[in-house]
Amino acid sequence: MKQRWSRLRALVPVVALALGLTAAPSAAASPTTTSGWNDFSCKPSAAHPRPVVLVHGTFGNSVDNWLGLAPYLVARGYCVFSLDYGQLPGVPLFYGLGPVDASAQQLAGYVDRVRSATGADKVDLVGHSQGGMMPRVYLRFHGGADKVHTLVGLSPDNHGTTLDGLTNLLDLFPGAKKYLDTFTPGLTDQAVGSAVLGRLNAGGDTLPGIHYTVIATKYDEVVTPYASGYLSGPDVHNVLLQDLCPVDLSDHVAIGTVDRIAFHETANALDPAHATPTTCASAAS
Repeated sequence: MKQRWSRLRALVPVVALALGLTAAPSAAASPTTTSGWNDFSCKPSAAHPRPVVLVHGTFGNSVDNWLGLAPYLVARGYCVFSLDYGQLPGVPLFYGLGPVDASAQQLAGYVDRVRSATGADKVDLVGHSQGGMMPRVYLRFHGGADKVHTLVGLSPDNHGTTLDGLTNLLDLFPGAKKYLDTFTPGLTDQAVGSAVLGRLNAGGDTLPGIHYTVIATKYDEVVTPYASGYLSGPDVHNVLLQDLCPVDLSDHVAIGTVDRIAFHETANALDPAHATPTTCASAAS
């Protein structure tokens, strides 16, 4: 028994590292005004009438996940906001670990706060990893369908992940899945075949009236296979980074944190009327 628990304790950080999205936090994980974002006095312009809400991934937070993309969008005239969600008691800085359904309810409250502060009828959502999938739970089950115009997912796990087969290892550790379900439900909710994903995807991937974009990378080592992030529906744009720039080597972390080619394609999705071609040269824009 002692050896079994020793193996189980060893498995938890492996899963955590595999799903981790950022390096060690470099900023306090509270949604404060940072480089122009999370400014609740910001009023959307006629050019960009909808505020953008950024939704971090597993083990991310409202600051560290967005040190690249948030200033990028602010510089282009957007009102940009980000939230912390999925906190576990006694676990600072690393979020997105709570039940996905509860996290979706947190997002619902935050979107209402942003809409109230900005006067906007609808927001656009941009999420990384879990942050690209979890908003779909908000849209479908928590009243978000009438409050969101566009959802952009950067390597989202819309149909779950096998973590390159790592989830199959849970069967080798008796009690491991129950342990993770109990203490880090946000992890197991993202595994292929989870009850949350089954409920979310039953009856179709999308809802009418919402514009969906999924940006994936073939070098994704967390959302596996990477195409499991793609959506099917009448208003969906699925794009592979390497189709835009064949030499882009971004992995799961980089696509949401530093890849300006992905950032450029995100901006195109937010403002398709003024979209410009996304190429390797977009990295310098």
